[in-house]
Amino acid sequence: MGLWMLGFAILGLLVAWGLRKCPWIASRPPGDRRGTPEEGAGGSGTGSRGPTVGSCQLVGKPSALAQALLKNFGQLACLEAGGWSWKAWPNLQTAVQFLWPPDRPLEFARDHLQLSDKGLVALDWVVGPLSGKAKAAAPGLDAAVLVVVPNATGKITRNLRQLCQLALREGCYPVIFNRRGHNGCPLTTSKLQPFGDPADLKEAVAYLRFRHPAAMLFAVSEGSGSGLLLSYLGECGSSSYLRGAVCLSPLLKAQEWFERETSWWYRWSCLLSQKRGISRYVNVLKEVTEVDQALRSRSLRAFEEALFCHGKGRNMTWEAYWDRNDPLRDVDEVAVPVLCLCSADDPIRGPPEDTIPWELFQSNPYFFLLLSPHGGHCGFFGEDAGTSWGHSATLEYFRTVAEFFHTEERVHRRSLCLHHRRPHPEASPPARLPLRETFSWQRSYTR
Repeated sequence: MGLWMLGFAILGLLVAWGLRKCPWIASRPPGDRRGTPEEGAGGSGTGSRGPTVGSCQLVGKPSALAQALLKNFGQLACLEAGGWSWKAWPNLQTAVQFLWPPDRPLEFARDHLQLSDKGLVALDWVVGPLSGKAKAAAPGLDAAVLVVVPNATGKITRNLRQLCQLALREGCYPVIFNRRGHNGCPLTTSKLQPFGDPADLKEAVAYLRFRHPAAMLFAVSEGSGSGLLLSYLGECGSSSYLRGAVCLSPLLKAQEWFERETSWWYRWSCLLSQKRGISRYVNVLKEVTEVDQALRSRSLRAFEEALFCHGKGRNMTWEAYWDRNDPLRDVDEVAVPVLCLCSADDPIRGPPEDTIPWELFQSNPYFFLLLSPHGGHCGFFGEDAGTSWGHSATLEYFRTVAEFFHTEERVHRRSLCLHHRRPHPEASPPARLPLRETFSWQRSYTR
């Protein structure tokens, strides 16, 4: 009972602090929509950058896939404005998802995957609980594997638990990727995973493809974990095994985020979580890095620098570190449709006009932004605090991508059959096309 009362007290303080400290939402009553994405260019918000879907904006380069997303998102009632009035309080939404205990813990079946350097990562297959009767898999998502990437602290939040439960009920197979040393996965080498180093994730996804060769693979990341997922997509390019990806409240300008002061409670909760994680491996890590300095750090930047920039035989500058770990360093190589689900009032990321790379979504046909006026950081409350409309939007996005690809492949196979049935006697036999040109759907949604 004491812990619950403490939780209520913390949430109350965060709500009061958020209304006073967030300059782009401060002193705004819950029904006031000034400064939200729907506002025109004359207001203080981001202005209209894309078509409206319910109370959200869908920002992306015009394409066939963008039209399909606009149509299917328009049928989601959860994207409509209205409902619970506290949705306009972003710190409350954020705190509930990060600090509030789950209704029921997830049930896992764990695989330990040994990597090429003898390190270990853990893959937690979600097998329960199932609330209510499991549904038949939706068309295009039957037996799909959903790779879940938690934030950089490794915390499996209430938000991810609810998403995994919904995906399991919809017929998918969620599997949580745990980095080295996270969530009970033993640290068997003196190496931790930097912010944007996708080497371990590459091996994990390759293992999932080997184990489930016929299943479609999708991925979803939360918060700072999106840096890892986007780095993977950029480095792998068209060789990625994923069909689509969703980033929930991503930190797209990661270096700038580390360099500025974020919410004090989030900064300290992240620091304490990460310090607790490495404290059990002090003797091993001090051989290669400045672990004592990391444990004394008072900012996320100082912690990151101590672990990954300095150590025995290593003296990397902060700029050089981000040259290797910026999530968008290889963004031009991404060949998988990516949806970024963000809110305009995210208290951790900051004001959208400064923290969202708008030109990326307006020029790159693989990136889409669904921007909500409210939602906090990974909150996106639905009709009540126990649900998140972001989960429904995530699964609807995966269904749309899967159906779009299936349709494009079916149309292409039909056209190939008609072409071979009507040969021209005077023409020479057509040359065999390279595999990348055979599947025209890879280019169809860039037109």
